[in-house]
Amino acid sequence: MKKIVLFAAAIFTVTAVSAQTGEITSARGENWLSQDGDWGLTFDAQPLLNYAGNLFNGNQNNGGVGLNNFFSSYSSNGSQVIIGGKKLIDANTAYRGKLRIGFGSDKTTTIVDVAPVATPVPAFPNPLPTTENVTKDGFLAIQIGAGIEKRVGSTRVVGIYGAEINFGIGSGKTTNEYGNAMSQTNQEQPRVTESKQGSTLGLGLNAFGGVEWFCAPKLSLSGEYTWGLMLKSTGYGSTTTEYWVPSLTVPNTGAAQEVTVDNGPKTSSFSLDTGVSGASIGINFYFQ
Repeated sequence: MKKIVLFAAAIFTVTAVSAQTGEITSARGENWLSQDGDWGLTFDAQPLLNYAGNLFNGNQNNGGVGLNNFFSSYSSNGSQVIIGGKKLIDANTAYRGKLRIGFGSDKTTTIVDVAPVATPVPAFPNPLPTTENVTKDGFLAIQIGAGIEKRVGSTRVVGIYGAEINFGIGSGKTTNEYGNAMSQTNQEQPRVTESKQGSTLGLGLNAFGGVEWFCAPKLSLSGEYTWGLMLKSTGYGSTTTEYWVPSLTVPNTGAAQEVTVDNGPKTSSFSLDTGVSGASIGINFYFQ
């Protein structure tokens, strides 16, 4: 709430300055505002807000406002890239699109003792030989959006409103690699080799409104609120387990086998509300 109030105060301040100057060109005669035919690129300003907050109070965990995210169930340790583009078809109308890519991976390595390879157990040297177990976590989430934007005003503060549709997919899994292979002499309890999260599909349709402040020629800061509906469905996940199956016909033989089973829950949701985290703040660049 504090950040929203500060943002509103900042917009009020720049509005007052704009009203006093009435200037929309630079000292060199450059046009400050976007124009018919311009292309625009929008970048999420959340990392800059977090960095500025850290500078002011020394806290390394400041949150920020962000775009709607269908994939909050997946790991947040990876990177997320939010890029928007727009094309002004006239001075007051623009087509726009957004792309959000989230991906990441973690790898954990654990040292374990080497399992015996024969019966009876041979004498091992001291210290005992070791091997490694490796666990890998990964996820991928992609969200795309398209819409139309209407623009109101001819000063450095421009009102914007419009509608967008968003579609997203996401998935994640964990794999385990064991240094000690299963064998007749290493018949461990059943162990998980792979665990997949249920794939997520999301569809959103929302209206948005906000302001855009041109702080330099063809460069602006924007703030938007969204309101609309969101449909999300997550399917069943699966778990693959490895276990040792002894032979019933030949003594002292057998084989490692894997079995994969689905697991839940399977979910679906519907909501009609404001954006997940309230507002989004962007940095916009315009060029011919």
